[in-house]
Amino acid sequence: MHQPRRILFIDDDAGLRRLVEKLLGRRGHTIVSAASGADGIEKAKEGGFDLIAVDHYMPEMDGLECLIELRKLEGCPPIIYVTGSEESSVAVAALKAGAAEYVVKSVGDEFVELLEQSFAHALANERVRQAKDDAEERLREANVRLETLLREVNHRVSNSLQLVSAMVTMQAKLLPDSAARQALADTERRIQAIAQVHRKLYTSEDVDAVAMDEYLKALVEELQATWSTPVNPRTILLEAEALHLHTDKAVSLGVIVNELVTNACKYAYKDGHAGEIRVRFARDGEAPKFRLEVEDDGCGLDGEGPRGTGLGSKLISAMAKSLSSAINYDRDHAGCRAVLVAPL
Repeated sequence: MHQPRRILFIDDDAGLRRLVEKLLGRRGHTIVSAASGADGIEKAKEGGFDLIAVDHYMPEMDGLECLIELRKLEGCPPIIYVTGSEESSVAVAALKAGAAEYVVKSVGDEFVELLEQSFAHALANERVRQAKDDAEERLREANVRLETLLREVNHRVSNSLQLVSAMVTMQAKLLPDSAARQALADTERRIQAIAQVHRKLYTSEDVDAVAMDEYLKALVEELQATWSTPVNPRTILLEAEALHLHTDKAVSLGVIVNELVTNACKYAYKDGHAGEIRVRFARDGEAPKFRLEVEDDGCGLDGEGPRGTGLGSKLISAMAKSLSSAINYDRDHAGCRAVLVAPL
C-alpha cells in the first residue's frame, strides 16, 4: 500500500491536472495544482510538500526554467520531471538540472501509475542521499573531535618533553664532571628535537603530519643558537622543500639532523675557526621519496663514520632504519657529506 503524500503538480493542462488530482486523490495523496511555473514556485515557497511534479512544455516559463528556480528553494523536495516528449536530450537536461526522476506522459491510469512509481523511487533515493549526508556529517564531526584530541595530545606531549628537558638541564648543572654535563646537554638537544615536532603539530592545521620546511627551520635555528659562539662561529644553512611527513618519520628525521649537525659543529672545524654546515631536504626525483643531505667542509671522516662517543652514530643508524633506509657518506666530498634517501 502506498504511503499518502502531499504533492505539488505543476502543469498548464487543466484536464491533466484534474485527472491527476482525481486518480492520485483516490490513492490517498493530497494534490495541490499550479497552472504555471511562476504559480508553482510561489506555492512551493509555502513548503509542506513531499514531492513536486513539473511539466516540460509550459508557456512563459518552461519546465527546465521552473525546475532550476525550484531547486534554489531551501529544503526543496524531490522533483519529478514530466513531459510528452520521449527525446533523451530532454531527460538528460532535466536530470542535470536536478530532477530526481523523469516520466513520459501517457494515457489515463497508466500515466498516474508511472507517476506514483516515480514518486516512490525519488523518495527512496532521497532517503539514501539523506542517510549518506547524515553519515558524512557524523564523520566530519568525529574528525573534528579527533583532530581536537590529537592537538591536545601533541600539546601535552610537547609540554611533558619540555619538562623533561628542563630536568635534564638542571641535573647537568649539578654535575662536576664535564663529560657527564656534555652528555646530558646532548640528551637535552635530542629531547628538544622531538618536542619541536609536537609543537608544530598542535599549532598547525594538520595534526598528524609535519611541514618539514617549517620544522627543520626551527630545529636549525635552535642548533645555530646552541653551537655558534664568538670563539667557534658556526653557520648552519638550510634548503628545505615544503614536504609533509607523518609524525614518526618527522621525529626520526629530526633526530638524524640533530645528530649530524651537532657532530659537524663539534668536530668538523678546529677550535677558533669559523665553519659552515649545510642541510638540504627535498623530494628525490620523481619517485615518492625524500632526500636529506647534511654536509660540511671540515676535516672529513675519521674511519668509518663521524667522530664522537658512538651513541650519536647508533641513534642515526636506528632512526634511518625506522625510515626504511640507511645513511651513506660521500667519500669523494672534501669534508663530510651524509646522505639519506627514504620513502615519503
